[in-house]
Amino acid sequence: SMLYAFLVFVVTLSLQQMNKKTLASSELYTILGGFISSLLFLLALTMIGNLQELLGSRTGWGAVLAAELIACVAAGAVHRVCITTCFIFSLLFVYEVNKVS
Repeated sequence: SMLYAFLVFVVTLSLQQMNKKTLASSELYTILGGFISSLLFLLALTMIGNLQELLGSRTGWGAVLAAELIACVAAGAVHRVCITTCFIFSLLFVYEVNKVS
C-alpha cells in the first residue's frame, strides 16, 4: 500500500504541476487545485503511516502534520488560494479518517 500510494502521489503531483497554469486560471479551478492537493495529503499520510508501521514506531499527529506540510507546499506551487482550500479539505479528510479508524 505504501508503494501504490507513492506511485499515485508522484503521478498526481506531476499532473498537477503540468496543469498548474490552468488550475490557477479561475476561482473554480483554484478550488479544484486545493482539492487535488488534499488528495496528495491523503496519499502522503498513507505513505508516512505505512512507513512508520514498517519501522515499528507509533503513528500519530506528527504524520498528519508532515503530510499537511507536504500537501500545502504542493498547493502553494499552484496558487496561494490553493493552500487555504487544501487545508480545509485536508481537515475534512482527517476527520473522516479519524472517524473510520
